[in-house]
Amino acid sequence: MLKDVTLGQYYQTDSWMHRLDPRVKLLGTLSYIIILFVVNSVPGYLVCGAFLLVCVLLSRVPFGYILRGLKTIMVLLLITVLFNLFLTPGEPLVSFWKFTITKEGLTFSIKMAVRLIFLIIASTLMTLTTSPNQLTDALESVLGPLKKLHVPVHEISMMMSIALRFIPILMEETDKIMKAQMARGADFDSGNLINKIKAMVPLLVPLFISAFRRANDLAMAMEARCYHGGEGRTKMKPLVYRKGDVGAYGVLCAFLAACIVIRVMGV
Repeated sequence: MLKDVTLGQYYQTDSWMHRLDPRVKLLGTLSYIIILFVVNSVPGYLVCGAFLLVCVLLSRVPFGYILRGLKTIMVLLLITVLFNLFLTPGEPLVSFWKFTITKEGLTFSIKMAVRLIFLIIASTLMTLTTSPNQLTDALESVLGPLKKLHVPVHEISMMMSIALRFIPILMEETDKIMKAQMARGADFDSGNLINKIKAMVPLLVPLFISAFRRANDLAMAMEARCYHGGEGRTKMKPLVYRKGDVGAYGVLCAFLAACIVIRVMGV
C-alpha cells in the first residue's frame, strides 16, 4: 500500500508534458480542479475525462503507474460515496432498515466519485511531470504579485515544495520501519480493522523521530549554504515561456470554454 503513493513523486522521462513550463502545468491543474466542480452533466465529465486522458498520453507516464495512486484514497472515496448515497434527500429508490437510497443521492455520489478520481489523477500527473525545484519556481512566479502585500511568497513556495517532497520520503521510511518490526515478530495484517490500527501505533514514535531528524538535517544543510529566504536570490534556470507553452495555454482556454458552454447550455 505504501508503495502505491505516487503524489509528490517525480517520474523521469522525456515527454511533451515534462518539457512544458511548470507555470502552465500548475495553472492548468488548478483550472482543471475548479472546472471539475463547475460541470454537472455527463457530456461535461466526458470532456474532462478525454482532456485528462490526452494529458496522460502526452506525459508518457504508464497509466497503471498513475492509477496506483488511487489505491491510497479508496477509503476516503468509499466514505464520500456512502455519505452522499444515504444522506442526500430526494426520491426514494431502495429502502432497507434505517437507510434509504435516493435517486438524487445516487446521482450525486457518482458525480463526487468521478470528481475525486479525476482530481487525484490530475494532481498526481502534475507532480509526476514536474520536479520539486520547478514546482517551487512556478509557485513563486504565480504568487509573485502577492509580494506587494508583503506576503512571504518564496518561503510559502519552499514549504509547499518540501512538504510534497517529504511525502514519498516518509512513505519509504514507514515501509522500512514496518519491515524491521515484522522481522521482530510484529503482525500488521491479521485481525479486524481496529486491531490493524492498533498495530500501526508503534510505528508513530520511530516515524516522528525520523521525520524530526530529517527536518533538522535539512535545516542545517540550508543554513550551511547560507540560505536566508528569497530576498535578492537569482535563478540558474529562470522560467521562460516558449511557443509550446503558449499553445498549451490556448488548448487549456479552449477546454475551459467548452466546459463552460456545456454548463451554461445545460447539456
